[in-house]
Amino acid sequence: MELLPQTGIWDLVRQATIVVQLVMLLLVGMSLASWSIIFYKIMILRRAKQQALVDFKRFQSAPDLGSAVHILARGADSPLYPLAYQAVAELKRLEGATMPAAQKSKIAMDNLRRVLRQNVSSTMRNLASSLSFLATCASSAPFIGLFGTVWGIMHSFHAIGQMGSASLATVAPGLSEALVATAIGLAVAIPASVAYNYFRGMLGSIEVELINFAGAFLNRVQRELPWVSGQLEPEENGLAEHEI
Repeated sequence: MELLPQTGIWDLVRQATIVVQLVMLLLVGMSLASWSIIFYKIMILRRAKQQALVDFKRFQSAPDLGSAVHILARGADSPLYPLAYQAVAELKRLEGATMPAAQKSKIAMDNLRRVLRQNVSSTMRNLASSLSFLATCASSAPFIGLFGTVWGIMHSFHAIGQMGSASLATVAPGLSEALVATAIGLAVAIPASVAYNYFRGMLGSIEVELINFAGAFLNRVQRELPWVSGQLEPEENGLAEHEI
């Protein structure tokens, strides 16, 4: 006995109630947006991680701090260069500040730490953009699908009341559309959840590289700019002659 002459997914969607169709349309839209973000983030985060590893090695092998910053500037998408640029800019502001050399030396390292910390946070915030949408899809899509399921079951009970029969042929269309809504909700939530956790792991690795770079930058400043440690006047050993 053929209970459902139409067995294709499209037929089930086409004959679903308008509410369930809207739920499915919303879920499909969320799925398309999620996959767009997933593919974009895979490309961006992988490139950022690889670039950070390469640039960190170049920074460490450069003969001096000025050359190291110039090497980072050559990388179009280097996640390390904004940190180095802002830190060197802060050093130049301190060099040009009208205050005693002892005071400059006293606040230099603290200022650099704050600048590097702020830029690590800013870089991570930019790299993590749009991940909140994936988290929203992962947590809300099953419930949106469940809403479609509940509505489909309500439609089935309504059909039972109208037909005066509780046969499988009466309730099957409503149950089918309900199950389709549930399936689409899970199809949206599962990839979004997996991708979100994967990207959080990648972001953690990139953040470690940025923090390592910030530490290496501070070490290099202390080693190559003695005025930061109060050993020389800023004019005797500074970055003022370097262009960044």
